[in-house]
Amino acid sequence: MSTPWQHIISSQPRIAGFLERLAQAPPNSLLLEGGNASERLAFGLFWAARLMCREAAPPCGECRICLQIADDACRDLFLLNGAEGSINVDTVREVRAVLGDPPAGRGPRVVILAEAQALGDGAANALLKSLEEPSPGNVFVLLAPSREILLPTLVSRSFVLTLGWPKGGLEDPDLGERLRALCEFIQSGKGAWLEWTGRKGSVDARMADSILREVQRSLVQAGYGNPLTELARLLAARLDVVAVRQVGVIIENALESLEVGANPAVVLEWVAIRMWNLLHK
Repeated sequence: MSTPWQHIISSQPRIAGFLERLAQAPPNSLLLEGGNASERLAFGLFWAARLMCREAAPPCGECRICLQIADDACRDLFLLNGAEGSINVDTVREVRAVLGDPPAGRGPRVVILAEAQALGDGAANALLKSLEEPSPGNVFVLLAPSREILLPTLVSRSFVLTLGWPKGGLEDPDLGERLRALCEFIQSGKGAWLEWTGRKGSVDARMADSILREVQRSLVQAGYGNPLTELARLLAARLDVVAVRQVGVIIENALESLEVGANPAVVLEWVAIRMWNLLHK
């Protein structure tokens, strides 16, 4: 039986190596950003299996614990998946209620919050209490596209690792031109951006997805204090922490809209206007 993490780990050995070293002294809270939702979840499950598997070379992917984790049937694994809807405060409180009890198995109890940007404010604050006063034997994993769309207090209490980003359309020669147009528009409200998005049939879902993921990448660079791209430098210079988080939420909403079939041109226009508004508050 193949596990959900096997096909991902070999493609990102750097992250797998980091997690192997971290397993010697696991942080109370680990934040995995970057990649896409399925990759983040695969690494979250890999981390849980690495900590719980009792075989000589964990995670073996074949023992009872590994197979239970793969099937989301492990008593010491709590998976709250924001991709399935908002993570509300009552759900977090239900998990917190068992954290004072010892884990059922010999390893730690692992709480994975997938797509943690779906945490409501009440749920995020309830989770924060557990991170501030951790009970022994509990490990948290936050999964999100970028740290900027989470409460800074959650990020500050987590060890952050960044997965490799999806390449998408990075090799497309038009992508750089579109990103420069976006930079020009969100600074001046003018330029070729709206001319391009307003031209019938000029924007497809693939290009829109590539642009939105490049904005996500730029948000991470801005957060690192090492902005390499023009867009990252612009965001770092013009936006405070709150506004950067708002951009992250805007991009997540836009990606979700693309996934359900929204018009790519309309989505990109909406994103650009919202970003322009944030830059000119």
